[in-house]
Amino acid sequence: MRVFITGADGYIGSHVTELLLGKGHSVLALAQYNSFGTAGWLDSLGSNEALDVELGDIRDAELVARLAADVDVVIHLAALITIPYSYVAPRSYLETNVLGTHNILEAVRSHRIGRMVHISTSEVYGSAQTVPIAESHPLVGQSPYSASKIAADQLAYSYWSSFETPVVTVRPFNTYGPRQSNRAVIPAIVSQLLDHPDYLQLGALDTTRDLTYVEDTAAGITAVALGAGGEGEVFNLGTGDEWSVRDLLSKISAILGVLPEIREDSSRMRPAKSEVLRLVSDNSRVRESFGWAPRFTGHEGLEQGLGLTVEWFRQNLESYANRSRLLL
Repeated sequence: MRVFITGADGYIGSHVTELLLGKGHSVLALAQYNSFGTAGWLDSLGSNEALDVELGDIRDAELVARLAADVDVVIHLAALITIPYSYVAPRSYLETNVLGTHNILEAVRSHRIGRMVHISTSEVYGSAQTVPIAESHPLVGQSPYSASKIAADQLAYSYWSSFETPVVTVRPFNTYGPRQSNRAVIPAIVSQLLDHPDYLQLGALDTTRDLTYVEDTAAGITAVALGAGGEGEVFNLGTGDEWSVRDLLSKISAILGVLPEIREDSSRMRPAKSEVLRLVSDNSRVRESFGWAPRFTGHEGLEQGLGLTVEWFRQNLESYANRSRLLL
């Protein structure tokens, strides 16, 4: 298949791209334009005849329409995702996450593309009202970021119900692993402890998350993209396990053999009413419909995934820091 991936240069997008190439598919990758001419994490994959990279922006409707002219499947990952910045510049989240999604949907509709996978987020649920969280859970926009993703999700559904655009929505819960940015808690812990093992700065310690290793998330997205059915529906990708930031700190500290002092970092604290306290997934629908199940589960799976993540950061810390500065 010829697969068009928006946001392919990002953390999850690069893993999805790598997996699809490994399965023998060709990928047209849209990477965010920048003055350095770099393609994000795609640059680390090396050359591949089945990979075509285009630099651009999903807010450019004409560009998106041109790129989507001859593809079989669209995986829409491109989005502004950093929650703290959504408090600073909420309009930019609407322009990218909502209007950008509209451009993708219009391209899929006009070219009659056979399948689109729209990537949402567990943040649209807000703090869990029922556990585990099923796809029927109410949507609660506790940050401008999550509100923009709710709007994008509803727009995707409207295209299915109004025009029968074949779009499937996937909601990954918190993904972790190699290539993730320091905006996320696990890279923040790992990179700090590798740099100065005696102390680290963190925000809230008692919030809990359902953590999925990035290889599992990429496999889930790919299974939906290459599968059949599910149009107009939503599918959670998560493990069903629940871990606090304290749990993560304990496990990562054990892997590194350190006992750090914990200092509060107010810049990592969300406004009180905006903090999502608990996220735990019910993944039964995606298991039944697409046969996906995470491999990294329970204490053993989390420790294995964290060990792989720590080792990647240990080997790539300098180049990771340089790349992060380029991508700012």
